[in-house]
Amino acid sequence: MSKNVLITGASRGIGAATARYLAQQGYQICLNYRHQQQAAEALVAEIQSRYSVSCLAVQADVSCEADVLRLFANMDEQLGTITHLVNNAGILQPQMKVVQMSAERINHTLTTNVTSYFLCCREAIQRMAPGSAIVNVSSAASRLGAAGEYVDYAAAKGAIDTLTRGLALEVAAQGIRVNGVRPGFIHTQMHADGGEPNRVERLKSQIPLQRGGEPIEVAAAIAWLLSDEASYATGTFIDLAGGR
Repeated sequence: MSKNVLITGASRGIGAATARYLAQQGYQICLNYRHQQQAAEALVAEIQSRYSVSCLAVQADVSCEADVLRLFANMDEQLGTITHLVNNAGILQPQMKVVQMSAERINHTLTTNVTSYFLCCREAIQRMAPGSAIVNVSSAASRLGAAGEYVDYAAAKGAIDTLTRGLALEVAAQGIRVNGVRPGFIHTQMHADGGEPNRVERLKSQIPLQRGGEPIEVAAAIAWLLSDEASYATGTFIDLAGGR
């Protein structure tokens, strides 16, 4: 059976690394992006030139229900029925203490980082057959709290941990597995979104392994959780935080 994977937020960072990794393993790839059209189309061209798989990019704001419905309809028509989902889309807003946060910021963080995962999980499960799998990209921040910087982001990722565990129990009898990865300080462009491009370098001395992680290290964990090698794993997490 063809393995058809949707990766949200796939134009850069962990999402893009995961797309390359899964294409190498023979997955047919649907890349979702919100704004980075040029980067997404370049990644499609790269994957199609290197691997004998189908790959397409679909623009959608996955926090918007209408966009999610359109995304899945496009995937159904152009690639085939989804068998694997990687929920990766998310935002990190400028560093700020809770006392400074507006309701607008909090709601934007929660809608983008939480509602999007729920909507994509809902649509995927409606289509998935036994043997399918979902991986939710959470964060070590869900355990650590991100005090003084991104408590709203950390809280959103805490919600994703709960979603992962609860949904895994809901769909286990259907033969669908749901797991999560919790990256720590990974070298991606997301830190620039938060206002500190060199954040990993600043904080690496606090990491037991004394370095930040690379996107491909997260991609490898995602790929294992999606694979049949992880067939007895559901409702669980792989922490990728260098020992934190």
